[in-house]
Amino acid sequence: MTAATRRIAARLLAWHRRHGRHDLPWQRRPSPYRVWISEVMLQQTQVATVIPYYERFLRRFPDVATLAAASADEVLGLWAGLGYYARGRNLHRAAQEIVARHRGRLPRSIDALLALPGIGRSTAGAILALAHDERHPILDGNVKRVLSRVFVVRARPEESATRLWRLAERCTPTRHVAGYTQAIMDLGATVCTRANPDCAHCPLVRGCGAFAAGLVDQLPARRARRPRERRRTQMVLLLQQGRVLLRRRPPRGVWGGLWAPPEFADEKAVRSFRARIGAGTTRARRLPALRHSFTHFELDISPWVLEIARDARLAAGAGERWVSPTGDPDVGMPAPVARLLAGYLAAGGRRERGNGEDGPVRAARTRGGGTRSRAVSRGARPAHP
Repeated sequence: MTAATRRIAARLLAWHRRHGRHDLPWQRRPSPYRVWISEVMLQQTQVATVIPYYERFLRRFPDVATLAAASADEVLGLWAGLGYYARGRNLHRAAQEIVARHRGRLPRSIDALLALPGIGRSTAGAILALAHDERHPILDGNVKRVLSRVFVVRARPEESATRLWRLAERCTPTRHVAGYTQAIMDLGATVCTRANPDCAHCPLVRGCGAFAAGLVDQLPARRARRPRERRRTQMVLLLQQGRVLLRRRPPRGVWGGLWAPPEFADEKAVRSFRARIGAGTTRARRLPALRHSFTHFELDISPWVLEIARDARLAAGAGERWVSPTGDPDVGMPAPVARLLAGYLAAGGRRERGNGEDGPVRAARTRGGGTRSRAVSRGARPAHP
């Protein structure tokens, strides 16, 4: 460490003692397991969103052994709505490897941590720094922003990773590593924010190159924007005696491993599906359309309702289940599907006004992953650090 980087660490530690966050759920009785779960959940997700998921997850899976012994459906059922579902699948796989290869304990070696599914360099460093106070740098979205501004890193994130890792290494102190690590993340989350940073209350404002040069609003440089793709799908709520048919989605891809209604490319395919079921069904009718935003594309969902007559009976096929529209704790559903079913139930299962059996679809945008209050936000982290 240089004199300048020692000053950064000292100022951050002093600021954090007075102004940092000290009572987040994963900070109480910190353990490698609790830190690991929180770090994975916080990738690309705000603190306010994570807290209730984290608390439910820890109640059900208080340790590695219970997580490893659970079914994939149980894990994804508790993850449903948090997004980036590969994180939940990787947590489950990693827990099973920890039990099989490490006697149920997260390894202390950074190389052994990096060998586990879903754990990258920053997550591994955070586990060792926060749980064991070992000197390992981290580079989540908040730390990147702080370092980019203090040291005036003008290159885009995809071009500056090597330099930022070097800076993170230089700034990480040899003592009080856990406090420093939490401090720099908190600073990026609550003061050195992407929009409207509070430079007047920043402990690093003296010596911040971006502040001195008037570049705070320009750093870190934005990623090159790609046009957002628009995708469309037809989703059928097939109802039988008050239950809805769900199919397990493939393990990879959108909503991998979760359960959702049957999907089709177009209206013709929906009608062919009804014809295959047989004459014991009502005429397909539409519900208002939904639009769901993903990181790189928008998905327009055209929902249909199709009911099976009371005197008919249709068995679930392979990879299918009949479940209550109100949900099943062991069946993880994507958030838009859960909202679609909740909206259908709230309407009492009645036809939406203005939508005939084959009438026009009325657009209705679903709730997206909007930002939360700055006081509790953690900032975006890469989903695969």
